[in-house]
Order: sequence, then C-alpha cells, then structure tokens
Amino acid sequence: MNRSHILLAAVSLAVASLASAQTAAPAAPATQSQPATPFDASNPFAKQSTLPFNYPAFDKVKNEHFAPAFMEGMRQEAAEIEAIANNKAAPTFENTIVAMERSGQMLNRVGAVFGTLQGSYTNDTLQALAKDLAPKQAAHNDAIRLNPKLYARIKALYDKRDKLKLDAESKYLIERYHTDFVRAGAKLSNADKEKLKAYNSRLAALQTQFAQNVLKESNASALVVDTRLELAGMSEKQIDAAAAEAKKRGLDGKFVIPVVNTTQQAGLSVLTNRATREKLLAASMARGSRGGEFDNRDEVLQIARLRAERAVLLGYPNYAAYNLEEQTAKTTGAVNSLLAEFAKPAVNNARREAAEIQKAIDAEKGGFQAAAHDWAFYSDKVRAQRYAFDGAQLRPYFELNRVLVDGVFFAATKEFGITFKERKDLPTYNEDVRVFDVFEADGKQLAIFTFDPYARSNKRGGAWANAWVPQSKLMGTKPVIANNLNVPKPAAGEPTLLTYDEVRTTFHEFGHALHSMFSEVKYPRLSRVPRDYVEFPSQVNEMWMTWPEVLANYAKHYQTGAPMPKELLDKVQASQQFNEGFRTTEYLAASLLDQAWHQLSPNQIPTDVLAFEADALKKAGVDLALVPPRYRTTYFSHTFSGGYSAGYYGYLWAEKLDADTVNWFKENGGLTRKNGDHFRKTLLSRGGTLDAMQMYRNFSGRNAQVQPLLERRGLTGQ
Repeated sequence: MNRSHILLAAVSLAVASLASAQTAAPAAPATQSQPATPFDASNPFAKQSTLPFNYPAFDKVKNEHFAPAFMEGMRQEAAEIEAIANNKAAPTFENTIVAMERSGQMLNRVGAVFGTLQGSYTNDTLQALAKDLAPKQAAHNDAIRLNPKLYARIKALYDKRDKLKLDAESKYLIERYHTDFVRAGAKLSNADKEKLKAYNSRLAALQTQFAQNVLKESNASALVVDTRLELAGMSEKQIDAAAAEAKKRGLDGKFVIPVVNTTQQAGLSVLTNRATREKLLAASMARGSRGGEFDNRDEVLQIARLRAERAVLLGYPNYAAYNLEEQTAKTTGAVNSLLAEFAKPAVNNARREAAEIQKAIDAEKGGFQAAAHDWAFYSDKVRAQRYAFDGAQLRPYFELNRVLVDGVFFAATKEFGITFKERKDLPTYNEDVRVFDVFEADGKQLAIFTFDPYARSNKRGGAWANAWVPQSKLMGTKPVIANNLNVPKPAAGEPTLLTYDEVRTTFHEFGHALHSMFSEVKYPRLSRVPRDYVEFPSQVNEMWMTWPEVLANYAKHYQTGAPMPKELLDKVQASQQFNEGFRTTEYLAASLLDQAWHQLSPNQIPTDVLAFEADALKKAGVDLALVPPRYRTTYFSHTFSGGYSAGYYGYLWAEKLDADTVNWFKENGGLTRKNGDHFRKTLLSRGGTLDAMQMYRNFSGRNAQVQPLLERRGLTGQ
C-alpha cells in the first residue's frame, strides 16, 4: 500500500493548481468523448520503466494511457489488500505491514506521473480525468482503510510491537500504520463508516470542483483594457505580449493582463495609471465571489461543513484539531499562539510602511489616500529613495544557467560533495526541461534531477518539487526528483535574467530536491514528513543565495562576466527587511483565515463567506485595507483543494526552524562539508522515520527558538 493511500491528495493538489490553457500533454491528447482505452500490457505504466532509475518514459506516455492504468492499478491493489486481509496465517510484520508497503506499485507509478504532469503540463483530458478520479480514489482508499480484517491484523501487531524484536524504523512503521488507520476511521461502527465514506466522496468532488472553478475564474478575470496608454509603465515587450494575449482570445485591438494565483499581481508595481492598478487588483480580489458559474462561495461552505462534520465523527472538535494532531505543531493552541505572536508586530510594521507610502504620494502631490492597489507601486519608490537601487539593477547579474550551475549546484557541492552532469538522452515532456545526473563525492550516482524553469499557459503558478520516483530501500528505488519554476521565457536568443525573488525561489526549491535525493528510508510510508516541517530544509537552502563565497561564484554580469559590485550587494543586504510588515501581514492574514474556517464546529458554519472572512480578519487584528490577505477564501486553493488545509501556517512554523538553523551554521563555521554531512546524516536523510522535532534536536542539539525569526523579519521590539 506504500503510497497509493495518498494519491487522492496528490490528485487533489494537482487539480488545485491547474494552469490556465488547455494545450497538449506529452502526446496528442485524447478527447473527452473518446471511449476509454482498455488496459493491456503495452501500457507504459504496466511495468517499471527500464530507463535509468526507473525514469518515466515520457516518449511513450499518451493521455489515453492514464485512465486504464488508474483503473487497473486500483484493481490490482484491491486484490493485493484482500489477500493480505484474508491471509489465514497469523499476522506478522512481513505478511502484513511489509506486504502493504509493497502493494499498489502500478497505481503509484501512474499517480506520480499524472499528478506531476497535472501541475507542469496539463490539458483538457487530464483535467476531466482528475475530476472523474477524485471520488473513485476516495472510495478505493476507504475500502482499504476501513477494512476490518486488515485493521485487526495491524492492531494485533501494534499491540505486541515491543515484543517483535524489530529495529526502530520497522517498529515506528507499525505505529504509523496503526495511527493512519485509526485516523481514517478504522475503529468506527459500520454505520459511521458509511457516513465517513459519504463525506470522503463528497469532499473529493467538491475540492476538485473548487480547484477547477479557481482555474476557470482566473481565465475569466483577466483584465482587458482598450489602449496602450492604460498600460503605461510596463515595458513595450510586456504590452506587446498583452496585445498577443488579447488576440489569442479573439479580442483584436485590445490588451489582456492575466491574473496569477495570489491576490497581488505583478503589474501593480509598474503600472503608472492608477485606475488600471485599481481595476487589476479588484479583478484579482473578486475571483470566486462575483456570481456566475465559477463562484466558489457555495463550495467553500460545503467543504467547511463536511470537514467539520467528518472531524466530529472521528472524535475531534473541529477539522483543525484533527489535522494538526499529525503535524509538529500538534494543537490549535500552538498554532494560534504562533500566529498571534506575529500579528501585532507585523501589523505595526505594516502601518509604519503605509505611512512612508503616503509620504511618497504626498511628495508627488498625488492628492489621494493610499489604497491597496497603490502599495506595490509606491513601496518600490520608497525603496529606491531609501537604498538608491531598484530590482532592475540586479537582473543582469542573475542569468538563469549561472544561478543554477554556479550558484545552486556550487553550494550543494561545497556543502555535501555532490556533483552534477547534464544529460540529453532521456525523454522529457517539454523541450524546456533539463535533466541532470547527480553523483556522490565518491562518483556513485545518487539521483536524477529534472529542472523545468519556464512558465507556460498549461502550467500552474508558483514553484514546487515533485518525486517522479521516490527513494526506498525496500522497493530498490533511487530518487528521480523534479523542480518546477515559473520564470517568464525570453525571446529566442535572449538571456533569462532572474529577479532577486526568482533566484531565492531557485535555491528554495532545490532545498526540497536535496531533502528527497538524500532520503535513505527503507519503507515508502516513512518518506513522508509533517506538512509544517516539509518547508524547513528548503528554507534553509535559501541562505546560500547571498553567502559571499556562493554569490561571488554566480552573480556575474551576463554580458561582461564582471562580478556584482560590492556597493550594489551592500544595498541589497541593507534592504532585506524592507516591506517586511506587508509581507508578513498578508501571509498571516491568509494563515489566520485558514485556521478560522477549520476551527469551526459543524454548528458554527456561517452562511455568508465574505462576511465571515471580514469578521475573522478583524478579530485577529489583521484587517488592514491596504494589506489584503495573500489569498482570499474563494481562491485559496492551498486550503480548500490542496494539501495545506488547516496547514498554511506551516511556512512560518518551518521558518522558525530555518532561522535557528541558519544561526547554527554560522556558529559552526558556515558552508563546510562537515556541517553539510551532519545536516544530511541527522536530518535530511531521515525522512519521517522519527518524530520531526526530535530529528531537529538531534541535528542542532537544542530546541528551536523564535527570536532569530523575529529578528529576521524585523519584528523585535515592536
């Protein structure tokens, strides 16, 4: 059963972030009306790929292969689970737990490729299949987790686990399986199990619908303007791209600015026409709540109610209490305390920043009070005045290949001794994808790494890491790991010059890749770590971006090769806490909304989504008109259709560990093999084989302190 029980989450997360256009996947797409292709041995998912490290055979995968592979994969796993549950022999670790870990291999193969392509290279057929699969996968998972014979075997082993003479990892695996099954409802009565199945099926359908509404609403909410003058401030190439987007939509002579998934939109920082800025932000913030077929308010209320009722059925007061039990935070009290600790100083900082923005407006004799659509535009002016530089000065020193090879890879080599070699012989799903072999210091191959840097119309927003093939000693698999970014692709022959934030994101995502590549777990189930812990290693890896030795190696002018001037770098470093009040407050507002919705009992579910949102923000003290939440409820895919329900706080929770870890590295000599090897041995290689916070203490020798994070975000003494 190794990973199939989490495939539904993978499918839901992929659906939650589908990209906007419906172009082809690796091969010519089948249409929705075509009959299902029967499963046969020629299906590329029937057996493990014969390519190195079981790398997916993208040149053989077609859209029509997915549905029959999913159906056959579920059929095979169901039969495997039935054989385990009905085994007449007494339960043993091997014939029950290990057998479950080995089951569902085909379902895992198709799920890994399908879920990743859903985010990276989707199309109509894959989207339709995702919608069809969600309730079927929910039912399949329920049939396993609610099987009384199977649970009886697991419980028998759990009850005598101390007498089985197992190693620590195997014993922990039994404990995890027992917890997983109990939390999934294995101890419920038959009648309550039927209720739970109904909840799970309905939630799967609603979460998929929410995600697809977000996708379609984003397309429908693109800003349309009539003249180039309305887009003043954007570059000529950006305006030309807006004209091309309009033409593609049948709006010749007009200009279209698509909206991205967050509330803030990139154009807000450059558009000089205030009316255009106002329209753009208004279009962004109204998504999912303006009526019409893509309105998500009803889906939000149904999801919130069903999650709350499901949690009560399982013995918890609300969904957040249920979800947080398995995270490192453990309780709603701990999360509420963390968010409250940051809310007041963050808001105080944001108010001071707002005052500076108003001064900039008044200095220009603007004659208006600052509004949310003014923040990005005028904060850039304040930064330029205060630090005498703007982001455009940095980009010539951040050419993509140099950042990747001479920055990200260079830091990893210094820290861990690993090296990289690009290869061109393996198939990819898109011509922009690059493939690298990763080698240990002794020359032995560690992993394969794929890098997909560019934005596409059929690629979801943001940046992320995936495992095409996860590591497992039991299964004999080595890691094949993907990083995805969304950097705008330049015209042919032009360099890809990154922004400061894009450089940071490149280092961040490779931190996820390192976590997966260094995994040395035996059992697939134990490769998973808590959601509020998974961002920790990736955030730590960001520190090498500005580490002097690393920066000097990659921050060179793309034309001359000259290093970034020290005075420019000094300005960048001095401005690190600039606008931190805004950044922290918009993040906290979204995190607090996530908790507000999921800490409701069933009888507390409201009837008005927007009124509840406004009240929740006011009660938390983060209802600043100038700083809207990073995500509003009706397009908050992380929480209503992704993997961060009641867990969006996790970025901040992980950053507490990250900030403390950065201090540890500085205290112990910085970027050295000794430190890297210690980090790898005690933490990065361990997966979920022991309690996450114990793992952290094993690494650092102490509990993480919040003070370094407060100092990083400029929130001390507030």
